[in-house]
Amino acid sequence: MKDTSNSSKSWQPFIANCCSVEDHAVFDNFSRCRTSRSDYSKSVGQSASFRHISFSNLSQSSSIRIHEDIAQTFGPDLFDFKLSELRAITQNFSTDFLLGEGGFGTVHKGYVDDNMRSGLKAQAVAVKLLDIEGLQGHREWLAEVIFLGQLRHANLVKLIGYCCEEEERLLVYEFMPRGSLENHLFKRISVCLPWGNRVKIAIGAAKGLAFLHAADTPVIYRDFKTSNILLDSDFNAKLSDFGLATMGPEGSNTHVTTRVMGTYGYAAPEYINTGHLTTKSDIYSFGVVLLELLTGKRAMDKSRPKNEHYLVDWVKPYLTSSRRLRCIIDPKLAGQYSVRGAKEMALLGLNCVSLNPKDRPKMTEIIETLEGVQNLKDMAISCGQWPVTPQKTARGAVFSPKERREMNGGHIYWKQTPVNTLKSKG
Repeated sequence: MKDTSNSSKSWQPFIANCCSVEDHAVFDNFSRCRTSRSDYSKSVGQSASFRHISFSNLSQSSSIRIHEDIAQTFGPDLFDFKLSELRAITQNFSTDFLLGEGGFGTVHKGYVDDNMRSGLKAQAVAVKLLDIEGLQGHREWLAEVIFLGQLRHANLVKLIGYCCEEEERLLVYEFMPRGSLENHLFKRISVCLPWGNRVKIAIGAAKGLAFLHAADTPVIYRDFKTSNILLDSDFNAKLSDFGLATMGPEGSNTHVTTRVMGTYGYAAPEYINTGHLTTKSDIYSFGVVLLELLTGKRAMDKSRPKNEHYLVDWVKPYLTSSRRLRCIIDPKLAGQYSVRGAKEMALLGLNCVSLNPKDRPKMTEIIETLEGVQNLKDMAISCGQWPVTPQKTARGAVFSPKERREMNGGHIYWKQTPVNTLKSKG
């Protein structure tokens, strides 16, 4: 990750004319971010320095003009790739190289060598290809270029470059080998994500949000969710997909008013109801992800019983009782989690999803709490908080508890299912 602590190159206002939504400009009074230090522990608590960039009539410019504006603003910070180059490194966007697909379009893995560009090291990359049929595609592409072209932090995914040729819009990121948090938590084929890694991921994601919120003019991420938290080989979390990010309120303003955009289940209720957006909206979304990390269940899942469709509504009654909390902890953890840590994370998640935005904690408080949880070693399975398996009866049959549990008066009774064992011959 580039360290911008010593960079002080001259800056010129970025005036672009390439994207509008309805009858108003998407961005107004956008600000350029530079941090004094790349290390989070030195940067949190200090506001990132922003310089202003303005946008107007953003739907009119040609791809040539867009390229010129971006090149003038970011210079060597971003590489301008040709479409033919990106086709070559992804085998013409082959399905064999497909990493994922979303509302924006498809993402493919590619490989660049150190001969492609001066200063570009050989590495694996992720290439996001815009779906040109998407109504918000160009606006989100431009938002990502602008935000990630200027924001540099260890817990934000690094944007390496972009491509803008006629109708084509592409982005090139650093490759994150462990994919998204969503895949690790919810895909059946994935191995259970250990408790220690869950806490580590929560801390990394929190540091990314804290960096955005600490700017002189805060950046509101607006789409914090498990699919947008990417993991490197060491399970370090990095926020990705800044297509919905926006500048926060300035001066005496308490909020910005926008069209409601984002993902149901994660969006703060006051934002859904009024369109009023603040950094506290991100904190609500962060709380939802904490609850997903605790339970292993999605924020919204209509395949569950009706009263469990929305995770937040379902788990709230369980979060303040240590005894009841055990009923909702992800069963895949099989007791390998900190009892105190789970309780503190549950209470933290409950505070984050408070209906009153003013009651939600600040990101610095969230990080402090989670870093305390990280060092707790009181595993539930060794504290008698989780049934030990397998168990043998007097007749020698092996029993394993199912993931399904029945509750009676707050106690958990595990249904036991006999597992046939093979006897060796001879």
